[in-house]
Amino acid sequence: MVYAKTKDKEEWKKHVTSMCCVLIASLIMSVNIKSFVRAGNLIPGGFTGLSLLLQRSALEFLGVSLPYSFINIALNAVPAFIGFKMIGKKFTSYSVIMIILNSFLVDLIPVAPITYDPLLVSVFGGILNGIAIVIALYGKASSGGTDFIAVYLSNKLKKPSWNFVFGINVVILMAAGLLFGFEEAMYSIIFQFVSTQIIERFHQRDQRVTLFIVTSKAQLLEQELMSYTHHGVTRLEGQGCYLKENKALLYTVVGADEVKDVVHLVKALDSKVFINTVKSEGITGRFYQEPLE
Repeated sequence: MVYAKTKDKEEWKKHVTSMCCVLIASLIMSVNIKSFVRAGNLIPGGFTGLSLLLQRSALEFLGVSLPYSFINIALNAVPAFIGFKMIGKKFTSYSVIMIILNSFLVDLIPVAPITYDPLLVSVFGGILNGIAIVIALYGKASSGGTDFIAVYLSNKLKKPSWNFVFGINVVILMAAGLLFGFEEAMYSIIFQFVSTQIIERFHQRDQRVTLFIVTSKAQLLEQELMSYTHHGVTRLEGQGCYLKENKALLYTVVGADEVKDVVHLVKALDSKVFINTVKSEGITGRFYQEPLE
């Protein structure tokens, strides 16, 4: 009974965290579109950019003013359906909420340009866009569209795939260049590149870190590590060359977002432990990752 209450409390806490992240990310992304993106006539990547591209094309060539919310929600219907099937229901549900919130906020928030300098717009707009996506991903949500592709590939390949999605976005931006001029398209590519690098740098869920742990309390540590992280641990016996003491080397790979907690746990169990942290460029084989559900 107590366990069930604790579990419900944790689930509720996760839900509140996700909703707060979705709300904050939607607000940042919407303000960014109305302050930086519109000021520089940029076309950001993904379905956000595609929505703006279609909205602008309809106005320029047909004289029809289409609401951003209608286009963005319609375009994201198919990716959202695929997300439910391929990624997870909770992740996709939070993403759908963000898509809807962002769509209507863009229509409601007035245009408020901060600067018209195209380079400043590209760089700072890209930073804000990247921050918004990182916050959404922390809350186990996304801005939809190509973000679904990036998350799916990252889960499948066990490594970040945002630069691959950046390549897809460049194709969209080149199409925009053909319609509205390549100068705006090139600034849009800078915007998207900056945004992608922010995500790669700060979204750590898809990054892997190798830990080499030298300890004299191997049996205690290995059990606690496997229980806490759900990752496997390899134990190698050895001897310290300085004091000639028997030691064990524990080798394990964890997510970059888990490193701080794991190091804290290990040091609490063995105050004399030695830990070497190495970034893993890629891994092959089974690797546990907390599901997005």
